[in-house]
Amino acid sequence: MEIVLSGIRPTGNLHLGNYFGAIKNFVKMQEENQCFFFIADYHSLTTHPKPGDLHGNVKQVLAEYLATGLDPEKATLYVQSDLPEIAELYLILNMNAYMGELERVTTFKEKARKQPENVNAGLLTYPSLMAADILIHKAHKVPVGKDQEQHLEMTRTFARRFNRMYQEDFFPIPQAYNFGADLVKVPGLDGSGKMGKSEGEGNAIFLVDDPSVIRKKVMRAVSDAGPSEPNQQKPEPIENLFSLLKIVSAPEVVGFFDQQYNQCAIRYGDLKKQLAEDVIAFTDPIRKRILEIAADEAYISKVARLGAEKARESAAKTVKEVREIIGFRPF
Repeated sequence: MEIVLSGIRPTGNLHLGNYFGAIKNFVKMQEENQCFFFIADYHSLTTHPKPGDLHGNVKQVLAEYLATGLDPEKATLYVQSDLPEIAELYLILNMNAYMGELERVTTFKEKARKQPENVNAGLLTYPSLMAADILIHKAHKVPVGKDQEQHLEMTRTFARRFNRMYQEDFFPIPQAYNFGADLVKVPGLDGSGKMGKSEGEGNAIFLVDDPSVIRKKVMRAVSDAGPSEPNQQKPEPIENLFSLLKIVSAPEVVGFFDQQYNQCAIRYGDLKKQLAEDVIAFTDPIRKRILEIAADEAYISKVARLGAEKARESAAKTVKEVREIIGFRPF
């Protein structure tokens, strides 16, 4: 059984892209692997969130994880800041990380360019903290997006460097967990690219959006004037609408609108109305479950507490062994 680790920053609600892109696969993974899923609240400090926002976002993401099928009895689900061992391992890894390699990280350079007023040390050492998250449980596999591949490569570098410096085959070298054909790419409503929070509120359909919000978002989705000849290839914005339709609608519904498009008889208003109702039918049970869990303070507290206990057992063992290898020993 492999150890698999994945985290999500508490910077907003989960959307359909998160659900189909990763969470459905997480639910499968927890049946076959020893999984650690955590809420990366330390990472969010690089953007200086307000205390109330930070706590509220952590609670919301935890409720959404639970509502979408992650089971605290099968996987270890915890909040990053509940493990002080992560901060200690982060410090130790930083002692063996070099300025030049950290400054060359693509995401750091992009952040520094976009937010020159907030180029903090946390942004520079983000790969070290991510490495601590992974190595603290000696994870074998890590599901990562394209933008995180370089960070995972640096985690492998840090693991090899530690093993080499102390002549111990201690840290496993983590690999990317590839979902392959199981990964569904969900397009955004803006006509291009993927669904995501960073593209703006109107681009994503969040799992907690109520029906009226979903209808407004879908009706505003980018479309065009319609096909000018039969069987015309669909441009990207229209292909995106059909991709969303294929995810949430019945095959006969997709077939009907596909036929309408090929016959130049498509009415995008009708397609969007159908898409909105099918999205609502899909997300509404999840939304109600999220609200139910978020309102249950006792349950949220229990899950976080038990998750922290399970995660700390693994983390404390790793840090104890790291300290001994380095030479930190009690007199």
